[in-house]
Amino acid sequence: MKIFHNTRHAEHAGRQEMFRGRLVDCHEVPDRLRYVLDELQRRPMGQLLAPDAALDVDAAMARIHASDYLDFLAHAWDDWVAVDLANAERDALPSVWPLASKHGFRTDAPPLNFAARLGQYAFDSGTPLMAGSWAAARGGAACALAAAQAVLGGERFAMALTRPPGHHAGPNYMGGYCFINNAAVAAQALRDAGVQRVALLDVDYHHGNGTQTCFYERSDVFTASIHGDPRTEYPFFLGHADERGYGAGEGFNLNLPMPRGTGFDVWLATLQTALQAVADFAPQALVVPLGLDTFEGDPISGFKLRSGDYLQLGRAIAQLGLPTVLTFEGGYAMAEVGVNTVNVLQGLNG
Repeated sequence: MKIFHNTRHAEHAGRQEMFRGRLVDCHEVPDRLRYVLDELQRRPMGQLLAPDAALDVDAAMARIHASDYLDFLAHAWDDWVAVDLANAERDALPSVWPLASKHGFRTDAPPLNFAARLGQYAFDSGTPLMAGSWAAARGGAACALAAAQAVLGGERFAMALTRPPGHHAGPNYMGGYCFINNAAVAAQALRDAGVQRVALLDVDYHHGNGTQTCFYERSDVFTASIHGDPRTEYPFFLGHADERGYGAGEGFNLNLPMPRGTGFDVWLATLQTALQAVADFAPQALVVPLGLDTFEGDPISGFKLRSGDYLQLGRAIAQLGLPTVLTFEGGYAMAEVGVNTVNVLQGLNG
């Protein structure tokens, strides 16, 4: 297995986020990845590599994300500091958002005010942006592209071990700690290389709204997600079972929401339903947005999986027999996230 590590991930280190009505210390922090790397030192699961600097990561991101959104991210920090030099000492968080056009707000006339532009491209106030956010997010996309190329080159499994995560980022928006959708970048790279059918299986506690949006009108990429019920769980406004795709994509999106408190037996049975749907699609490759926030001790989630259960998750994915790219997503129980991640990899390796 090849594991591509984002050496610039720690440049994105948020100070505070808005969480349940108050500013709190960020849950998504560099130590998340450090614990995984520490566990990989104890239990090596393959080659730990940096992506090739020659990869055309900008072109890969542009296949998923709108050009104006990418341009905004690339210059956001400089624009934020230009508003007030004192901003260099604090993260940028949005405070105003345009609602859908039916409410009378327009998005076809981009504002010049930075705070308004930040809100235009964000859907929550819990995703702080700082000086190193763009470099870290771009480095994550490079890891995803490198992992896709690895499986194209014959590897059965490859992982993009990176943060910030990605599956909440849509074509033209950020949120849920995510800026660039690494799983979508990997899936599109596989398609562009000639893989006719790609499946995405999202096992994060929170629905991958960004990934669903990227492929919702397409029949060449099947998306399946098992996650907390959006009636009570973030991101709330997508992830319902009746969202099946649109137009050419109708029938190629599967959401399997479950209530807070779901234990492993029910979760595993639901995973088997998702795996069967993936198998029925008959893909030639698989991308797994790997969230570990289904763990019973996760501070912002609500399922009841234990560390040993992630071995079974890895084994279940491996049974599909598909070339597979994994992208590191959620998981905020700091002391256990390394063990849980490497357990999945151990299960994959048999």
